[in-house]
Amino acid sequence: MTGPTAWFKSSHSQGDGGDCVEVAVAVLTVHIRDSKRRLGPQLAVPATAWAEFITNVGERL
Repeated sequence: MTGPTAWFKSSHSQGDGGDCVEVAVAVLTVHIRDSKRRLGPQLAVPATAWAEFITNVGERL
């Protein structure tokens, strides 16, 4: 299983190193972590579940 290669923050995040969530896309999964704890735990979800989550959040904004 191949892990994520490039982590990124939302374009809505502040550049001052505050509280952020970072994501990285692997082949079939999306990995999520706390930017303050880069070596800490990560959550991995299927890419289809992440896409559905983002779609549902966007509809509520």
